[in-house]
Amino acid sequence: MSHSPLLNLPGPSAELLDEITGAVAGARRFVERFDPELVVTFSPDHYNGFFYRLMPPFCIGTAAAGVGDYGTYEGPLPVDADIAHACAEALWESGVDTAISTAMDVDHGTVQPLQELFGDATARPVVPIFINSVATPLGPLSRSRALGTAVGKFLATLDKRVLVLGSGGLSHDPPVPTLATAPRAALDRIVHGVPMTPEQRTARQEGVIKAAHDFAHGQSPLRSLNPHWDHSLLEIFDEGRLSELDGWTNAFIAGEGGNSAHEIRTWVAAFAALAAQGPYRTGNHFYRAAPELIAGFAIRTAVPST
Repeated sequence: MSHSPLLNLPGPSAELLDEITGAVAGARRFVERFDPELVVTFSPDHYNGFFYRLMPPFCIGTAAAGVGDYGTYEGPLPVDADIAHACAEALWESGVDTAISTAMDVDHGTVQPLQELFGDATARPVVPIFINSVATPLGPLSRSRALGTAVGKFLATLDKRVLVLGSGGLSHDPPVPTLATAPRAALDRIVHGVPMTPEQRTARQEGVIKAAHDFAHGQSPLRSLNPHWDHSLLEIFDEGRLSELDGWTNAFIAGEGGNSAHEIRTWVAAFAALAAQGPYRTGNHFYRAAPELIAGFAIRTAVPST
């Protein structure tokens, strides 16, 4: 499922919020019926827990805490450290390199879906897996598929009901700072992790609200959403043609979907984890091109076909 800080901020219309709330409710019912004993999350970060001073392509948290950005939960998450450790070891044995963190900070990209699906981010034990989707240079998309496949094979060895969650937007190009464009204060944050002051957090939040307003009213230089590309991607997921994504270059993804469309890596990893068990079928087919959120917003659920 997609996430957006703007779901917790003033601006989006009641019609849009009602539509997304209804779609999330369908996913929540799916999760309630499954009643998972463990949740494995594939999520990006938006310079709240990972910074250019050390930016791994993948990282598994053996302990984690929400930073509380954009009104999401702040505090420790119930990470199953033993399973997280075992998962990291299994990945290394399979040829997928991952970092580990014993004090991972996660933002709305991880916490918001947990809150939406369970009502409480701490409702189930979790294993958080970070996938760098913002800080260039980025690895090839095929590595995210390899990550997901290796995680899926490991999860098959557990005698547990595991919900695998991929959290990311589809086409979107919000005003995220980069090394080339960030002013000094933002540069200190994205490189060194210098905490924002309350005033800076307020200013960032107001900036996001204004950017979304301007974008929704056609008054923004940000790249337009690309529903055609989004639907093509969702069709690949629905039909299980994941290997086709190995040929998608980073330049192609950014050119078609915008710089933050690299968050599809979380979807690729999640579907690859499920596909490691064999064919699957999808449900809860929701998509909305939502300029008010500066995002192509989508939800899918999936279960093994057998």
